[in-house]
Amino acid sequence: MSPKVSTAATRAALLEAAREEFAAYGVAGARVDRIAERAGVNKERIYGHFGNKEKLFDAVINEALDDLTSQIALPGADPVDYVARLTDYYRRHPDLVRLLMWEALNYRGQELLPGQEARVERCARKAASLAEGSGEEPSKATARTLFMLTGLALFPSMMPQLGRIILGDDADDHDAIRDQLSTFVAAALK
Repeated sequence: MSPKVSTAATRAALLEAAREEFAAYGVAGARVDRIAERAGVNKERIYGHFGNKEKLFDAVINEALDDLTSQIALPGADPVDYVARLTDYYRRHPDLVRLLMWEALNYRGQELLPGQEARVERCARKAASLAEGSGEEPSKATARTLFMLTGLALFPSMMPQLGRIILGDDADDHDAIRDQLSTFVAAALK
């Protein structure tokens, strides 16, 4: 195996192991030694590839969001479908939901984090797509709408315990929840 393949394979193994660890324990609770053990490498490899645990967490988040972006098209002229697809995606990827929640808890109250410029640009493209699909110019209002649509899509996966409290057995009916969200978004955007 060539060194480049080995390095790429090590990096991929570290990211996969770190995603599991961070989703389970967050940034503060994650242990570098457990990540290294899961990846089958020495923990010094983590520092060599990423610098520190926080930078590894950022790499995990960015990789997870890259996957989401590659699978979910821009909202365009159909924000109702966009919310439905996001809701389905978050349900299939509960680890991403947990990562985002851990990120919010770990970095609460802070300004934009280092390296988040790419995420800002990605969201700006989504907001521009939403504006264009509505025949409008991009604006703060469009960005707020995108924020709310994203939050609606995330909410069922973020708060399953509240769903069980309010909905009882119906909390597990993902299709009904997604369809209700779609109906709500369609009515709200009229």
